[in-house]
Amino acid sequence: MPELPEVEVVRAGLQRWVAGRRVERVQVHRDRSVRRHPAGPGDFCDRLAGARLGTARRRGKFLWLELADRQEALVGHLGMSGQLLVPASGAAGGTHTRVSVEFSDGGRPLLFVDQRTFGWLAVQQLVAGTADRRVPLAVASIAPDPFEPEFDPAEVARRLRRRSGSVKTALLDQNLIAGVGNIYADEALWRARRHWATPCHRLSQADAVGLLGHAREVMAAALQQGGTSFDSLYVNVNGESGYFSHTLDAYGRAGSPCQRCGAAIVREPYANRSSFRCPRCQRRPAGLPKVGRTGR
Repeated sequence: MPELPEVEVVRAGLQRWVAGRRVERVQVHRDRSVRRHPAGPGDFCDRLAGARLGTARRRGKFLWLELADRQEALVGHLGMSGQLLVPASGAAGGTHTRVSVEFSDGGRPLLFVDQRTFGWLAVQQLVAGTADRRVPLAVASIAPDPFEPEFDPAEVARRLRRRSGSVKTALLDQNLIAGVGNIYADEALWRARRHWATPCHRLSQADAVGLLGHAREVMAAALQQGGTSFDSLYVNVNGESGYFSHTLDAYGRAGSPCQRCGAAIVREPYANRSSFRCPRCQRRPAGLPKVGRTGR
């Protein structure tokens, strides 16, 4: 699933290629892709027709384009495989195109392509958010992400330390910190030399602030390289893949040597997914049961 850096790369592309353009026509090719628009596909198309798309914004894994002169926005979530593409005029998005937006200038269309159809688009009201900023209804309930000015590392660290579960579970909770997914949680924990199952209450305030800092640092590094791509499902608006996967330290590197100490990275089951760690640098905290390890 795309995480914050990948979504930010897409946002920047939308700002460049789509912001300021007026919608001519919208087609929904798969109703499921607008399921979060309660009034249905017809109303979705009608609400966008004639609208001028404004600034492209993001919080965590959510994207939205403000609708100029309205208190509404075109908001979306990429899900597992969603792509927002702005192909050259006349280029098709393929069999997995779910929504297409044509513009009055006759230039490049905006296509929502989603193979697995877990992603969605909707037109939503803008509501009061934080720091006098208005956000779509779907975004109002999630926490600020580490790149927003209202993100307070010390306060988030205090809240994290009050959690009863593991530190990785806390990092993945979008109500605590938006935008962090499985990849960057593992990378932040590797940098912090912390086992993913460490109970939150065992972290000191300084340790928790440091961990949040590592999460921000690794996502900033990923942004510099266009995000992380393991296959063709994550691309930017021009269909190009990111390259941060080539410099990951833990995630997806089971069996490879730790780039800090040389021990073989291990993969362990975690909540129907996997966690990757160095068994030497990120030792299991005392008193916790062991879990099975797997190879590549």
